[in-house]
Amino acid sequence: MTAPPAAPREVYERLHRTIGEVIQGQDHTVRRLLAAFASGGHVLLDDFPGTGKTTLAKALARALAARFTRVQFTPDLLPSDILGVAILNQKTSDFEFHEGPVFTNILLADEINRASPAPSRPCSKPWPKAR
Repeated sequence: MTAPPAAPREVYERLHRTIGEVIQGQDHTVRRLLAAFASGGHVLLDDFPGTGKTTLAKALARALAARFTRVQFTPDLLPSDILGVAILNQKTSDFEFHEGPVFTNILLADEINRASPAPSRPCSKPWPKAR
């Protein structure tokens, strides 16, 4: 016999409490982050260095048991650095796709404003919904 699913408010409170153990004094930000998560949206965390943006994203991923990846955007970053690349396997003569960091549950695109337009384009487009 399986347990009944938790009520949405219960899930929210559990996530908020779990993240609050790591990030303190940022209730407003955590509430907005969880609202964006619940609605399937994206979040732009724009704040001063050292305010816990990476820690907040990691805490959310840990609370959800989700995969977390961080990409440091630099001027020399290429689209393949984010999306991945197909590499020829000489033994089988087939191309094998090696996933980039974008293939994750929670992606932190750090300092995206420093990248040239080409690599930041995949991160600014909406992702198709999973079916």
